Amino acid sequence: MRFTRPMPTRILSGLLRRVSIALAAGIGIRRAWEGETQRAPARWRGALEAVKAGLDAGDGLAAAFARAGATFPPLVLGMAAVGDHTGHEAEALRDVANVLDHAERTRRELIRALIRPALQLLLAAAVVGWFIFLGGDLLGLGLKGFHGLQVYLGILAGVAVAALAGWWWLVAAWRRRGLVRAVLERVPLVGRAARLAEAAAWCRAAALAGAAGLDAGRLVKLAGAVAPGLAIPGDVLEDRLRSGATLAEALAASGRIPPRILSAVGVGELTGSVPEVLERHAGEFDDEARRALEAAAQGVAWGIWAATAVVVGAIVIRFFMGYVRIIQGVIR
Repeated sequence: MRFTRPMPTRILSGLLRRVSIALAAGIGIRRAWEGETQRAPARWRGALEAVKAGLDAGDGLAAAFARAGATFPPLVLGMAAVGDHTGHEAEALRDVANVLDHAERTRRELIRALIRPALQLLLAAAVVGWFIFLGGDLLGLGLKGFHGLQVYLGILAGVAVAALAGWWWLVAAWRRRGLVRAVLERVPLVGRAARLAEAAAWCRAAALAGAAGLDAGRLVKLAGAVAPGLAIPGDVLEDRLRSGATLAEALAASGRIPPRILSAVGVGELTGSVPEVLERHAGEFDDEARRALEAAAQGVAWGIWAATAVVVGAIVIRFFMGYVRIIQGVIR
């Protein structure tokens, strides 16, 4: 596919919000999109022109967005389809822009929480590199001087690449709900934060779909597209609904939806306010996930401080033992 990179959340939310405002003001979708195509950064202009070509050909929003490949995430495609189905494109784009803004704020908060541990790790690595350059074999690998520093930096680069690849692999494995997910869910704080963030994404997408008037099958399908780890086959759900089960019962039978979400759906069905209840729970899940991530970041920071202390202690001991050997040689 030609367009294989997703548009950054910050750019995408601003784009959708401006189009929503234009539609609410009575400007046609083709004219509004043409203006956005002209002002778009060169890197994304091709994708927006593909969408414009779809709109010019008479496609709906969802079909036009699909022409841009991976530029637009599943939530945007799903909510565009909601707008096409209900005729409320402006409201659908506004709601999804709000969700994207929230996701961007959460991402920035996570980055801020991880900055300090990252700086501490870089400082520890720099200290080790400096002493290697001065001629100390701190790692016991024979790395000394400028050549040893080059090898050390190469090792660090390899570790960084492996860590990045491992991160993407872990994310994919988490969504597949395999053995890796079962292990990560038991990791203190990290597993809890990941579960809560996924639950928040599911609730928020389901709330948007419910508020737009989608039926239960399409609601669950859209929520599953946003939170793949909680996706449920639509035909299985619809079979249970047709047999007389409530939405909460049908979701519970899948074995994939957390009990707190099931409880929220059950309460919403009893009160006739499923979207409102899910939106409220999404906010609660987000707050809990943020606190768990902050605690995990603090744990990482303390771990890095401990590792740095060990490295410094090893440096002191090696230098001290070197002087001891020199003194012993002089005595002999």
